[in-house]
Amino acid sequence: MSNENACQLDLKRVLSNAQLPALPQSAIRLLELSQDPANGPIEFAVPIEVDPGLTGQVLKFVNSSYFGFSREISSIKLAITLVGIRTIKNFALWSAVFSLMPNPKCGPFVLKSLWQDSLRRALFARTFAKLLGIKEPEEQFAAALLQDMAVPLLAKENPQSYVELLEARDNGRVRLSHLERTAFGWTHGEAAGMMARQWNLPEAFADLIESHDDIERHAANVKENPGKAAVALSALLPSVADTEWPECGQFERYFEKTIPSGGPAVVEMLAQIDELFVSFAPVLKVSNPSKSLVESHQEVALAAVG
Repeated sequence: MSNENACQLDLKRVLSNAQLPALPQSAIRLLELSQDPANGPIEFAVPIEVDPGLTGQVLKFVNSSYFGFSREISSIKLAITLVGIRTIKNFALWSAVFSLMPNPKCGPFVLKSLWQDSLRRALFARTFAKLLGIKEPEEQFAAALLQDMAVPLLAKENPQSYVELLEARDNGRVRLSHLERTAFGWTHGEAAGMMARQWNLPEAFADLIESHDDIERHAANVKENPGKAAVALSALLPSVADTEWPECGQFERYFEKTIPSGGPAVVEMLAQIDELFVSFAPVLKVSNPSKSLVESHQEVALAAVG
């Protein structure tokens, strides 16, 4: 058995021991329906409408400033028709995952901070993917939102190791994925990809999630796979749990390398994501971070001048 296979088996055992929670039936049914292109808004509305909680979430989502409709949408069928089957399916998916994640007591880990980070990255990935020419960037939004979904599960399963790993991040100077690779031979991105496959999510979606820490490769082949570049670049945004943004220079480099001609400047893009966050966070019941992306960028710029 190769070392690579041994590491894979170890990760499978970790996730097995962690007892990966099952997706709600409504989310499973939507995924099943998406396998047949003949299914439309009428079919997709059924599993949503029989779940009052999901119905309320979908209508709140569709009526948010994320879409900016001029009138209120009160019908699930109309909502699906207006924003698309893929968008609604992905919303149901990441809403379900949000509700399933544990909140482990693990040193510096704070679940609230993880969701704040995740939403900022998701909004960035969606916006950047559109700039790169992706017409339906909801998969990039969902993949960026869920790129760290394995961390709470892994921290709950192995709290002592993750206390050490999270402290060794040194305020963001060392990537968690690098520390995991050294310690275990795999990363939380690969764990999240395996979780996605165990839930029978599309392979392309699992691939987007598990490759989010490889910005160098994706930036070099941005025309080949712009979606992966958008998700990987989002992973370089600062964490709200850190007081500094050590990867700001790297983020700026890859942003300039991949942004199409005529696209916004870095500060303009960050300001746009801050604005989207404030308007969209209430939909997922996520609080605003104490420091905006623009403020984090300004701090780096001022430190460089000083």
